[in-house]
Amino acid sequence: MLKRLFDIVFSFVGLVILFPFFILIAIVILVSSKGGIFYLQTRVGLNNKDFKLFKFRTMKTNADKAGLLTVGGRDPRITAVGYYLRRYKLDELPQLLNVFLGSMSLVGPRPEVRKYVEMYNAEQLAVLSVKPGITDYASLEYFSENELLAKSSEPEMTYINVVMPAKLALNKKYIEDSSFITDIKIIFRTIAKIVR
Repeated sequence: MLKRLFDIVFSFVGLVILFPFFILIAIVILVSSKGGIFYLQTRVGLNNKDFKLFKFRTMKTNADKAGLLTVGGRDPRITAVGYYLRRYKLDELPQLLNVFLGSMSLVGPRPEVRKYVEMYNAEQLAVLSVKPGITDYASLEYFSENELLAKSSEPEMTYINVVMPAKLALNKKYIEDSSFITDIKIIFRTIAKIVR
């Protein structure tokens, strides 16, 4: 209950404070490239149920049809404005709406797309026993995941065989260590990473 109350209060405050900034970002997205303001992607959440995750659009329209992973900061599918939104994680801000509505938490395992969840083994599926979050241990460890994948000759296989299992191990660590204090520490570490 404390975690949910924390999520509701801080997501609401964040949405109110950041609303003028959201408007500015929305205008820049609309005037700089064709397409909508938001990108809604189906992710897998609590109890293996799908939900729509909100992001500011950072890619060209229908770019996800060329692959679900983005590789490197200069993936040609990413718009000029999208590059900066991704670099400073500003594209993730609309997920405060997901938190407020209850499909996500501020802190928790990052939600994955169904394609990759179908590859989880029985132990890894335990990650779906908690509400997904905007940030967690794996988000901190793989803060520059796109750049890591860009160094691979086979990015998707590197993600499936190396990155995904490592992230799931960190998700397990979070579930085992989960507490209000842990969440606060992760939030502050995430903010420090972004502003660095």
